[in-house]
Amino acid sequence: MRWREFSVLPGFGLTLGYTMLYLSLIVLIPLSGLFIKTSTMTWADFWSAVTDPRVVASYKLTFGAALVAALINAIFGFIVAWSLVRYRFPGKRIVDAMVDLPFALPTAVSGIALTAIYARNGWIGKPLEALGIQAAFSPLGVIIALTFIGLPFVVRTLQPALEDLDPEYEEAAASLGATRFQTFYKVIVPTIMPALLTGFALAFARAIGEYGSVVFISGNMPMRTEITSLLIIAKLEQYDYAGATAIAVVMLLASFVLLFGINVLQWWSTHRYTKVT
Repeated sequence: MRWREFSVLPGFGLTLGYTMLYLSLIVLIPLSGLFIKTSTMTWADFWSAVTDPRVVASYKLTFGAALVAALINAIFGFIVAWSLVRYRFPGKRIVDAMVDLPFALPTAVSGIALTAIYARNGWIGKPLEALGIQAAFSPLGVIIALTFIGLPFVVRTLQPALEDLDPEYEEAAASLGATRFQTFYKVIVPTIMPALLTGFALAFARAIGEYGSVVFISGNMPMRTEITSLLIIAKLEQYDYAGATAIAVVMLLASFVLLFGINVLQWWSTHRYTKVT
């Protein structure tokens, strides 16, 4: 049984070897360094470092805010992608270019801009303050920053899927008596669900590791608005390299488990839709 497809171009061994070398130098070796450095700690020291109340509070904020931000982006990212693909309107190209701004802006610039706008005397923060809502220097500010940096991942992942979705399927569903909601739920959603889950996973993973834009708007208050990335940086500044890598290992393992679960869900949705069609 052939385990690789025939190609008229030679060089499979060379390209595979280069790929493995590149991945090892860029990904595998640096990540293995985390485990090697952490292994210098005793189990008691490791457990004490990763279960410190301040660290646990940062876990809850980091993963909770990342999840909320990714869910928000999944909903509104779909709306943005749908508008850009299905409608023509003045300034469409400008709106399309604005989606990529979080990619282009340095994260520190994004954090400063969001803090200035959502602070108590900012353009948006001042009206929110009048309503009793504090945006900047609160968990809400963290969610705002993570939503800002994660939106392009969902929009750019959904756009090709929506462009490949033929409107004739929707017209056929309508001609068979389906309502708009039934057409959306039974025709559109199953088709774009794999792409939507991919965008959600990318936005979620990006939010977990975000640092630059969050440290400004969060206020970095212990037990309240501290993210895990900030604690890792603080450990490094204190020359506690083993403690920093211990927290990083926990974040890495948790990210792997969550992303594995999302990939399984994505595979299930793709398999289910393929069986239906």
